[in-house]
Amino acid sequence: MSDTAEAIVFDKVGKTFDNGRVKAVADVSLHIAAGEFVAIVGGSGSGKTTLLRLANRLLDADSGHVRISGRSVQQSDPIALRRSIGYVFQSAGLFPHMTAAGNIGITPRLLGQPAADIAVRVDELLTLVRLAPPENYRDRYPHELSGGERQRVGVARALAARPRIVLMDEPFGALDPLTRDALGDDYLRLHRDLGLTTIMITHDMTEAMLLANRIAVMREGRLLGQGTPQELGRSDNLYIKELLNTPRKQAARLQAVLTDRSA
Repeated sequence: MSDTAEAIVFDKVGKTFDNGRVKAVADVSLHIAAGEFVAIVGGSGSGKTTLLRLANRLLDADSGHVRISGRSVQQSDPIALRRSIGYVFQSAGLFPHMTAAGNIGITPRLLGQPAADIAVRVDELLTLVRLAPPENYRDRYPHELSGGERQRVGVARALAARPRIVLMDEPFGALDPLTRDALGDDYLRLHRDLGLTTIMITHDMTEAMLLANRIAVMREGRLLGQGTPQELGRSDNLYIKELLNTPRKQAARLQAVLTDRSA
């Protein structure tokens, strides 16, 4: 695969904290093609979020290289880089003093786009993330929105400057199951329709399997394996086997509960 087809490349990347005593990411190599949806899974402290933040220079790698569309992120201005990449936080991360329209339009405004164009883009995005009609949402503040509505505004904000890459850090983890499922499906539709490249951090293997083209498994800062669920299923790594088996065990327990209650 050539660099021109690769949207994001982590090449033997390392990151430490506490004066080198804590290895958050250790020698990780992961190549993500343009248009891919890759989920990174693993427990707390596995290095998932640290790896994600290396892509847009919220953190800088201590070793190795990170490239976006073939260009080293170290050669990019960090502010310009972040404005060119969408980022969705776990709890939306909206500015509480701004309306939905203000939150969505902040990056285009910082990029100097005309106010009239931003207003059109805000309404377009509110409709795109199923917050329609836009006039019912654009002037509402975050505290006036439900959790699912705030997260939809967060997705709209990430898409406002028409990025080709979107980074998502546990984007649906704080939502109730019905909202989480619906928003996951809606984002997958946007990913496909807009031709995005997406990296999503999640603890939920079921979510990863349902949404992503490829899954990368991390533990203690290291990449243990990557591939489709079928490819990971052939791994001999016990931790990967345990993660993959979790949805099956949950489904079996659920089926047993439902069968018992219907008897």
